[in-house]
Formats: sequence, structure tokens, C-alpha cells
Amino acid sequence: MGSLPPSLDLPSPPKEEYRIDENTLVNFFKSQQNHLNYFFRNIDLSQTLSFTRTLLNTHGVIFFTGVGKSGFVANKISQTFVSLSIRASFLSPVDALHGDIGIVSNRDVVVLFSKSGSTEELLRLIPCARAKGAYLIAVTSVEGSALAATCDMNVNLPLERELCPFDLAPVTSTAIQMVFGDTVAIAMMEARNLTKEEYAANHPAGRIGKSLIFKVKDVMKKQDELPVCREGDLIMDQLVELTSKGCGCLLVIDEEHHLIGTFTDGDLRRTLKASKEGIFKLTVGEMCNRSPRTIGPEAMAVEAMQKMESPPSPVQFLPVIDHHNALIGIVTLHGLVSAGL
Repeated sequence: MGSLPPSLDLPSPPKEEYRIDENTLVNFFKSQQNHLNYFFRNIDLSQTLSFTRTLLNTHGVIFFTGVGKSGFVANKISQTFVSLSIRASFLSPVDALHGDIGIVSNRDVVVLFSKSGSTEELLRLIPCARAKGAYLIAVTSVEGSALAATCDMNVNLPLERELCPFDLAPVTSTAIQMVFGDTVAIAMMEARNLTKEEYAANHPAGRIGKSLIFKVKDVMKKQDELPVCREGDLIMDQLVELTSKGCGCLLVIDEEHHLIGTFTDGDLRRTLKASKEGIFKLTVGEMCNRSPRTIGPEAMAVEAMQKMESPPSPVQFLPVIDHHNALIGIVTLHGLVSAGL
């Protein structure tokens, strides 16, 4: 074999180490804050109110669109609207020109985000969306732009300049677009009287949704999963039941399945330490806690977690009883955590 080319034998050049001092970083954040304050001081609230009312009274779908960074913002804002039960969607301007415009109707509104208001793809989209009968709204930061002139409504987002030293990278303009769109979304949420329960229903997999949707009955163990015993049972005869059900306790019940008390693995250790050999003669009823914390099946699961963590000391489980004090289940801290609460 021949030798390797000389260039491959050369050592790699040392990597340059970049540094930034604290004052420089702080100044960038302060500058961005000033640019955002400029937006808040100069935004036309009457224009924004007209925009919000138009979206609020739309009978169809609100389509958000944009190109590049503005497209990412438009997509995110559409997701915010959808999460608040407002019919909305992102419309790619490129895909719209290749068939996706077919989803737009004369009941819909198309909101076009563009810093310059001269984005070619959006200008090409305008006649197509207008032919479908949609109401068109431009959201730009340049007064008198081509996009604003061709839409039914224009909202100007005041932009002092980009944080970028060259005033080119869209970092301030996209920030104010996001603030604008998401704030309007929350205003519409308020106007539509969206409840916590309705919001949670749109987020069933998230912790917020679970805390507002899941009830104790949805996460409790029941029937054969319950570590039950009678108060006359000897403690030593119930060790398998105490340890095998993964609850860390015994649920003491009477003949009618009414809850009498609880006996925990902690109670077992304390009883063994105090009684020694005498534990072989003790019954569960003699040593159980007859005033345990309990909860009903219709209570929210998050309420169960709060009850477990409340003073005077936290507990790892709650027996679940009905209004007749009959035992129907048990909810454990481990079960709540496993459910994502």
C-alpha cells in the first residue's frame, strides 16, 4: 500500500476558544428588553382590538402563515390557539400553492406574518386565498408594505430594530410576533370563558391536564389488589398480605366491608420493637390506626396527593371509601407519581 497523502498526516489545528464577558451578555439582555419595551409603548391597541374581534367572531378556521422564522412563529401561535379550543391551523405558503389552499373557505381568516411585508411567497398566496373568499390579515413591522396594501386588514407591530448588531437576524421581530399572537390568544380564551376543565381536556397527557382530569377512582387500586384483613387476624398471619400487595399497609375491615383502620409496615416495626416475642399473640385490630386519613372516589387525584403531604406528617397511601364508609379502593403516592401527577 502507498503512504497516506501528506495532508492527512498533519496534526489538527488547535480549536479556537470563544469567550464572552458578563457585561456584554447583560447589555444584550438589556438591549432586547428596551426593544421589547419600544414595541409595548408604540403598539396600536385599537388596531389590535379590531384584529382580536375579527378572529373572535370568525365562523370558520383561523389560518396562520409565514415564511422562515416568521413561519415558525405562525405555527407556534396556531398551536396555542388550538390548545385553547379555538379552531386554527398553520398553512404553509409553499404547500398552499401546491394544493393545500383547497382547505381554505370563505368562512376562514388567513393571518400572514411577515416582518418586511414583502415576502414573495406570501404575496403569491394572496390572490389564491382571496379567490377562496377568505378574509386576509397582514401582520407586519413595515408601514406601507406590499402585503399590507393587498390584505383586508393590517396590524403593524412596532419594531425599533433587531438585537443583531447588523440589524439583520430576526430575533426581536420574531419575539414581538410571538408576544403579540399569544397575548391575543389568551384574550380570546378569556372572552370565550374557557374553563380549567376544558383546557385540561386539551392536554390529557400533560401534568396540567392530568391534575385537572384524573379523579381518585381513575388511579386507585381496587378489589383483589387491596391488602385487606379483619381486626381479629393475628399480625404475624398477615405478613404476606402486608408485603405482597405493594401498598405498605393493611386495610382493616369488618364483615360489611366498612373500614375500621389501617396497619402499616411502619406500625409493624414499631410493634416488633415494643412487644418483641409478644407480637405473635397480637391482632391487627389491637395495633391498627383507627383514625386514618381517607378520601372519596370522586375527589381529584391531585387532592389526594395534597392530602397525603399535609401535616402533621406525610403518608404514602389513602384508603378510598364511599359515603357509607365502605372500602372500595386505595390510592398510593407511588400510583399517583406513576400516573404522571
